[in-house]
Amino acid sequence: MQFRIAAYGEVRDENGRVLLTRRKRAGREAGPWHLPGGVIDHGEPPKRAAGRLVGEHTGYEVAVGLPLAAVAVARRGVHTNAIVYAAEVSGAPAGDASGDAAEWVDPARAAAEPHSPFVSAALGLADDRLAGRVDKAPQETRPVPPAKAKKGRRRRGQRFGAYGVVADVEGRILLARIAEGYPGGGTWHLPGGGVDFGESPEAAVAREIYEETGQEALVGSLLNVTSFRHRRAIGPEGYPLDWHGVRAIYSATVPDPSAAQVVEAAGGSTSESRWWDADALDDLPLSAAVEDALQVVDLKNLAAQA
Repeated sequence: MQFRIAAYGEVRDENGRVLLTRRKRAGREAGPWHLPGGVIDHGEPPKRAAGRLVGEHTGYEVAVGLPLAAVAVARRGVHTNAIVYAAEVSGAPAGDASGDAAEWVDPARAAAEPHSPFVSAALGLADDRLAGRVDKAPQETRPVPPAKAKKGRRRRGQRFGAYGVVADVEGRILLARIAEGYPGGGTWHLPGGGVDFGESPEAAVAREIYEETGQEALVGSLLNVTSFRHRRAIGPEGYPLDWHGVRAIYSATVPDPSAAQVVEAAGGSTSESRWWDADALDDLPLSAAVEDALQVVDLKNLAAQA
């Protein structure tokens, strides 16, 4: 089982055509269309990776904008969580260094011809390869830190998580408290956590909200994607770890709220959960994920946005 994090750019021209690539195959039919992008480097912010990878695969320099979608593909023992970003060409093509053929393609043509699941995501097409078809369920459903490091290197760990900015009709905000002994212990956090093998980010948010708060939530739009790197984090067995995390942050609402309570198994990372009035947030110890959310959404007016 393998987990990967990827970033792609959705680049369109003034006629609505999409910039796509496909592999050159001498003497053979061209390969399927791909969205330019790929797997990010360890510690690399996904937005920065999208710009780098689009340039490497198409030769175009691009300005990367907002995240459009977070999607997942799980097959052949590999689960890829990917962020698709809006991007615009900002410079003339500088050549094709990747071996891929880049072309501006009409969406109807791309849809009719063989294409990757991430092209399906960019075009808004249904694709059973997206978010959840698992060929064989592995024993471990989530990424775990490596037991050993390569010679001369600190052990590395990477995780993709999905979190919810959750409100009810009265504008109260739902937060979960991180248990002592975990990073950020004692702070109030957005409900959420790691995406399981074969699970979509949206499904992960809904599941985690229920496990940590007991609430049935409706997951809305993708608000933001953030990343962090702790070069000297401490692993679960007390060893040093170079830890890289990526967070997809969604809006969510609870139409029929009840008293929040932790329903996941005892000993987890959440010690308690609670609905808070927006005015109370100023006096709470908040996690980095909540601070990230504050950059893109006005929590005190969230009910009006729901």
